[in-house]
Amino acid sequence: MNTAPHGLHHVSALSADIAGNHDFYTRVLGLRLVKKTVNQDSPGMYHLFYADGAGSAGSDMTFFDFPRAAREHRGSNSITLTTFRVTGEEALTFWAGRLRDAGVAHGGVVDLDGRRHLFFEDPEGTRLALFDDRGEGPRAQPNPHTDVPMTFQLQGLGYSGFTVADLAPTQAFLERGLNLREVRTYRAEGFITQVFQMNEGGPHAELHVTVRPDLPQSRPGAGSVHHVALRLRDEAELMAWLFHLDAAGYGNSGRVDRHYFQSIYIRDPNGLVIELATDGPGFATDGPGFATDETPDTLGQRLALPPFLEPRRATIEAHLRPLTLPQAPGEGEPA
Repeated sequence: MNTAPHGLHHVSALSADIAGNHDFYTRVLGLRLVKKTVNQDSPGMYHLFYADGAGSAGSDMTFFDFPRAAREHRGSNSITLTTFRVTGEEALTFWAGRLRDAGVAHGGVVDLDGRRHLFFEDPEGTRLALFDDRGEGPRAQPNPHTDVPMTFQLQGLGYSGFTVADLAPTQAFLERGLNLREVRTYRAEGFITQVFQMNEGGPHAELHVTVRPDLPQSRPGAGSVHHVALRLRDEAELMAWLFHLDAAGYGNSGRVDRHYFQSIYIRDPNGLVIELATDGPGFATDGPGFATDETPDTLGQRLALPPFLEPRRATIEAHLRPLTLPQAPGEGEPA
């Protein structure tokens, strides 16, 4: 391979309170629920996708529903930060006030790695940040189902932050396995973070890896991030990556059909799970195919199942606990 993935596709995390999770990501952060489905590998649990107004690739954060999960035990060898992009200092000021009014603690706007950031956590402890992308990177499709002004809406995912005890194995995988390039380092709270860039880079196309040998090994739970997915254009590119990974000796899942996109899963030597996912067909030119089984106006309003699970709909629905989701402002109104 002479190229790298093209940016963040999605981030998937775990929730033990899916109704509260929906309230936070739609009402507080102003994202749109674009798909209410199930974990395809364990269909007795929900899988919710939040994204921009069109469900564009690179804009969505997803959550698996684990209602009895204990909280994450934080530590090394884990995905420790998910960021979203906003544009301009005024947007960060707006979000600082909005989060404060919603009872979400934060430390105010701070400088990190040459950009202005606002750090906070969701109600289950998932670590998040908004930062000023200065207009760089893909623009989100507006979400009409929120009271967040269009100019201040989240513009999509930014970089993902990893924390590892030993940099060398992860660096070798990112550089040789995924063709990322180390482009800079910065120091925060006494620890060095190395930045790895995909292709031409940009605020949506970086992974930030911090070395923390002082931390215990993390244990996943509610609030933890399960995996980060990186963008591939199409299935032909995915098959080329599958050949490359096999030739380079990196074990992987093989091609996995997720209906809305195609994927490959890889676990790096430090245990970090990274997915390669195609943008997929759909109504959005750069988005996964979330409209393949729903119209653009009705995304996320019904339980959607991939074709191989559709014959089991009655059984799946009978085993799923009732899911009453609070509506975000304007949700359900015509787009």
